[in-house]
Amino acid sequence: MGERLTIRQTPIQGVSVIETIAVKDHRGSFARLFCADDLATVLGERRIVQINHSQTREVGAVRGMHFQHSPHAEMKMVRCLRGRVFDVALDLRKNSPTFLQWHAEELDPYTTRMLVIPEGCAHGFQVLQEESEMLYLHTQFYQPESEAGLRPTDPVLDIKWPLPLKDLSDKDNSHPLILSTYTGVSL
Repeated sequence: MGERLTIRQTPIQGVSVIETIAVKDHRGSFARLFCADDLATVLGERRIVQINHSQTREVGAVRGMHFQHSPHAEMKMVRCLRGRVFDVALDLRKNSPTFLQWHAEELDPYTTRMLVIPEGCAHGFQVLQEESEMLYLHTQFYQPESEAGLRPTDPVLDIKWPLPLKDLSDKDNSHPLILSTYTGVSL
């Protein structure tokens, strides 16, 4: 495992950064984007059941902060395939020592980093380079009845987006504020 990737823990339990070790030569590079054996310590008994792709055109655009409630809470593993993004994981686990804290990583295709967002954490990102594309690996199927989100501009969350927010969807802009809705909710 150590030859193909490294795993770095962040200050938020379960949120980690996986960096794939690419093999490079005069032709370019080759990197393994996913291997269940290599990621067994991160996945545990979970398995990847769904893979999604997004493309976001405008610099400054934000998608998030999304999650699914139990019993469909999911772990997400996200990579940037094109462009560059400021990727955020937000801890919503009420009994966690890092409750309501967030961690961000810049992701791009050249650093080969993947952010792991565990169950009970919300996810979102801001586009730093036009035409950015993201790949999402999910451990649960999308369930509309379990879908939820928080407003990326929530002052209590105080996410330090690197650019002025642009192109926020009506849905993301209408997500509730943390204090008005999620006090006492178990994720």
